[in-house]
Amino acid sequence: MARLFNEETLKIIEERLKKWEKETLPKSLSKYPLRQDSFRTHSNIEVKGVYTPLDIRNMDYFEKLGLPGEYPFTRGIHATMYRGRIWTMRMFSGYGSAEDTNKRLKFLIEHGETGLSLAFDFPTLVGIDADDPMASGEVGVCGVSVSSIEDMEIIFDGINMGEITTNMTINPPAPVLLAMYVATAEKQGVPYDRIGGTTQNDPLKEFIAQKSYVFPPEPAVKLAMDVVEWSVRNLPKWNPISISGYHIREAGSTAVQELAFTIANGIEYVRHLINRGMDVDEFAPRLSFFFDSHINFFEEIAKFRAARRMWAKIMKEWFNAKKERSLWLRFHTQTAGVSLTAQQPYNNIIRTTIEALAAVLGGTQSLHTNALDEPFRVPSEFAAKLALRTQQIIAFETGVADTVDPLAGSYYVEWLTDKIEEEAWKYIDRIEMMGGMIEAVKRGYPQREITDASFRFQKEVEEGRRYIVGVNIFVEEEDEEIRNVPLLDINQKEIEMRQRERLRRLRERRDKARWERSLKNLKRAAEKGENVMPYILQAVKSYATLGEIMSTLKEVYGIWVEPPIY
Repeated sequence: MARLFNEETLKIIEERLKKWEKETLPKSLSKYPLRQDSFRTHSNIEVKGVYTPLDIRNMDYFEKLGLPGEYPFTRGIHATMYRGRIWTMRMFSGYGSAEDTNKRLKFLIEHGETGLSLAFDFPTLVGIDADDPMASGEVGVCGVSVSSIEDMEIIFDGINMGEITTNMTINPPAPVLLAMYVATAEKQGVPYDRIGGTTQNDPLKEFIAQKSYVFPPEPAVKLAMDVVEWSVRNLPKWNPISISGYHIREAGSTAVQELAFTIANGIEYVRHLINRGMDVDEFAPRLSFFFDSHINFFEEIAKFRAARRMWAKIMKEWFNAKKERSLWLRFHTQTAGVSLTAQQPYNNIIRTTIEALAAVLGGTQSLHTNALDEPFRVPSEFAAKLALRTQQIIAFETGVADTVDPLAGSYYVEWLTDKIEEEAWKYIDRIEMMGGMIEAVKRGYPQREITDASFRFQKEVEEGRRYIVGVNIFVEEEDEEIRNVPLLDINQKEIEMRQRERLRRLRERRDKARWERSLKNLKRAAEKGENVMPYILQAVKSYATLGEIMSTLKEVYGIWVEPPIY
């Protein structure tokens, strides 16, 4: 045992604390009464006025903290952290046509972005083509429209795919978009061992939060695990899954729920991969995570530290992982979209800065900072550059990246890290008792918990028990406009028309026999329960479209209609 404090010291502190509470505190309270009855984090954890060694009196240093780069990795997965390498600055980009997105990616690379991140429009997210009647009015609106490998080739025209990594926020169609990316890299002459990046590929959080699901839970997870298995054996630098708490948080969850449900999803995926006959140390090093960094500063930092510790324990004790890298929780972070306000939009710069700082102090591996104009539309070039500059100033001017885990040892941060972990384990235990996350999703358990949390938060805001500057405190009568910053205008109708025409020409000139054969082979493989990734790759190379490939899979797996959840 490596206790931080001896009993004699704790006894002295306890006596002094009692004296302080009896003599010093009342004097201050008589002059400055508390401004509210209680102080609570967004997860409803009550926060005391002061923390001392008494609050972490039983902490075993090496069990709970350790050293950076060592188990349980609370203090970071690397011994040097940002002293050796700054986190990847990966701005979420993509809008309109493939040409528009190519221009934006090049703009961000020119201004110092170190990793790409692709946002797709809603038709792409649910696997339908731009010329599908259901896509009308949505093509290119909230992300880039990708219907075939041609679009992917245009997005990366002039960008060396062997020198930069790309994150793709895509879930049900993740196998198809990954195949398009790989085939495009091949056309550039990039070998498989140099293709680096991440597919989100996290179907469970779609059922829980984002709701852009397509297939029922079991085949959805099966397809996601196909991507993991194929990538592990073919793309050594690819992260085939990014187990995502971000959308869970954006749907209204607390920090504790975000952590618990994300970890529970990870447990489910690990079990499925082991059931395929894969060794845990074969795939665990390639698992990655994605978290939200919200506005409650210390709660977010504590959440990230608790996440690393929990995952290391699960991988070591539950799944008997042997490799050190298998125990790492590597994660990307995005600042909270739901914390941005249309009211007084310049306040969003401040919110994003604080949230980005929390992510860095929490030890993130890569970071996206939201732009001030996102409550209105896709970020303008000016706003996107300013959001990138926010990260660069944190990295190179503030000094917070000069030492590893600088908040370690804070009585409050260590107590809060323990408390968040304790509360998260309660959720995981309940999910385990239900038989795992798939069963919990079918019962609607995480969905109800998030809905309840979202309702409580909104009620607190409306009743003035939770403040949002510009919304329910320091409100201004007239809405503040974003001056001298041109908002991005997207000619949606023109983009949709061009995408439809591109698809028409592609269908006319492709080898129809090869295209038809590739889809038949894909369907046969899906019916047999094989890993479908090689067949999807061949279909993509045969110029099958996203919608055609997804429709083929729907014929085998069906589609999901969520049951009512009360």
